[in-house]
Amino acid sequence: MFLRLLLLFTIVPLIELYLLITIGGVIGVVPTIAIVLGTGILGAWLARWQGLAVLRRVNEEMAAGRLPTDALIDGLLVLVAAAVLLTPGLLTDTAGFVLLVPASRAVIRKAVAAAIARRVQVREPDVIDAEWFREE
Repeated sequence: MFLRLLLLFTIVPLIELYLLITIGGVIGVVPTIAIVLGTGILGAWLARWQGLAVLRRVNEEMAAGRLPTDALIDGLLVLVAAAVLLTPGLLTDTAGFVLLVPASRAVIRKAVAAAIARRVQVREPDVIDAEWFREE
């Protein structure tokens, strides 16, 4: 796990830096900065919009008496999308926008749910059905 995090926090920024330098060399510094700022602003707005939609789904599921598992995983994915969209870079912005599209998020949600199911064991609780009363 430590190695994965180390690679994530070293390789991804290096790739981002390479992409920004390369694109900046092709289209110029100001347009590259404008793209990074524009995707950050658009991403924050989209993440807020999708986050509110997910929150609404959670409330609807809870009001109907159902466990909102899909909506909660969607909420987690929107949160991850917001985090990567706020970091400057084109690769992370692409990943964030993919997570904000409901159709692609549905596919990713299934993979996340399967990964969680592999790691979590759900046991049926021991239920004792009884009646009780207090004697004085």
